[in-house]
Amino acid sequence: QVQVVESGGGLAQTGGSLRLSCVVSGGTFSNYAMGWFRQAPGKERDVVAGISSSGISPYYLDSVKGRFTISRDNAKNTVYLQMNSLKPEDTAVYYCNSRPSILPWGQGTQVTVSS
Repeated sequence: QVQVVESGGGLAQTGGSLRLSCVVSGGTFSNYAMGWFRQAPGKERDVVAGISSSGISPYYLDSVKGRFTISRDNAKNTVYLQMNSLKPEDTAVYYCNSRPSILPWGQGTQVTVSS
């Protein structure tokens, strides 16, 4: 059974950094294109960044381009999101899933950026 577990969130100040990790177990991780998503209170869940199964061709939401970097380690079944120059509007619960989203959703990890 596939399980998705996100970690690495927390409280950061404006301009700070956080690195999120997502471990996928029970499936063939290297076959999945992956993405990071976020959901702020009262808003829909949006894709923030995505990466192909081989780790090339990353893409980003316009508002995070140049600040966030998605990467993956297929040997560790893990996808990462390095977040730099954080802004209060980045505050949300962050999730990862395959693209398209066919895996069970994890619990997410809360990112809070203080101004």
